[in-house]
Amino acid sequence: MMSIVKWCVNGNGKQRYFAALMVLSLAVTMFFSLPTTAQMASRLPNSELRGVWLTNIDSNVLFEKQRLNDALQRLKELNFNIVYPTVWNWGWTLYPSKVAQRVIGRNLDPEPGLQGRDMLKEVVESGHAKGLKVIPWFEFGFMAPADSQLAKRHPTWLTSRSDGTKIVKEGTHDRVWLNPFRPDVQQFMLDLIVEIVKNYDIDGIQFDDHFGLPSELGYDSYTVALYQKENRGKLPPKNPQDPEWLRWRTNKITNYMKRVFTAIKAAKKNCLVSVSPNPQRFSYDFFLADWQRWERMGLIEELVLQIYRNDLKVFNSELDRPEVKTARSHIPVSVGIISGLKNKYVPMQQIQTQVQNARERKFAGVSFFFYETLWNMSNEPIQQRQASLKSMFPTPATYPNLLQGWKGSR
Repeated sequence: MMSIVKWCVNGNGKQRYFAALMVLSLAVTMFFSLPTTAQMASRLPNSELRGVWLTNIDSNVLFEKQRLNDALQRLKELNFNIVYPTVWNWGWTLYPSKVAQRVIGRNLDPEPGLQGRDMLKEVVESGHAKGLKVIPWFEFGFMAPADSQLAKRHPTWLTSRSDGTKIVKEGTHDRVWLNPFRPDVQQFMLDLIVEIVKNYDIDGIQFDDHFGLPSELGYDSYTVALYQKENRGKLPPKNPQDPEWLRWRTNKITNYMKRVFTAIKAAKKNCLVSVSPNPQRFSYDFFLADWQRWERMGLIEELVLQIYRNDLKVFNSELDRPEVKTARSHIPVSVGIISGLKNKYVPMQQIQTQVQNARERKFAGVSFFFYETLWNMSNEPIQQRQASLKSMFPTPATYPNLLQGWKGSR
């Protein structure tokens, strides 16, 4: 190569001629050695989760039947294979619910775009017709708006901090949390879950950290009395991060998860139980959600780990955690990647890099949060964003299903 450079700079006419020929030859060789689209596609896994969450926060995709159908059609064309539509948000169900009618006094979110429809039925029927799996997502879990009808009708269901306060800020919103240790709260949530599993042809059902509880909470009179009963009259520690107090509460939630898993399987054996939590340390310390233990107990059949990080080193370090590697040997583990928020633009280059890093580590796939930011809420042109997604998913891939032959980390 150095000889070619010298000939180009200092050589006589003949040497420059041969140098030009050699450069041309190298260029042609490099061009034809580049992988073709078919070759690149052949290097992709045949089985890969390619998902997206559909929510009613900063999004209207669920609020009109044709809009929803068009979105599912576009996802199919881009070779996605699963959607996670929210079904429990803002203290309401997004599908007609007899359970919600009985407990809340209304059977459906009052959003005008949901009236006279069964959004979940539409997603299931349209999604399945297009080859998409559908796993409803309990986005709010035990959380509710402070001014919600649910909170107002059942004030004794709410838990609190040690100083008696109940409000938890989520951005500008005031939230409260149902007490997951109360039998009546547990039964309400369980009834909602089983109602969906029995009445809809879903492929699974999904929970996340909101199926736990912020660790600063749990000081309500019911929980304190329960703790005293099981700890010889001792009061809970004032420090919400006290290891024993954390463990006592996380164990209670784990026991409830076992009950939920059992009820789901009793209602429909082939309904997958999916969990999409934050990394283990955060989930445990701040949301009392011990998903690592849930996985070891066989209570999770699909894990979609939320790694919403901009720093690639931090992103990769979470992928390489030992508890994640252990889970990958038992169940399909995919990576939740942030594609943007209403006020947070994420460039497609970052998304592509994170997808590539997940693939290099042979994760089961990726899912994006959330639908609108894939291309509608972006500083990049819609066509450009969609073309980039098509280049990531150039051909269809089967969904990695634990109940249908998935065999460990690839």
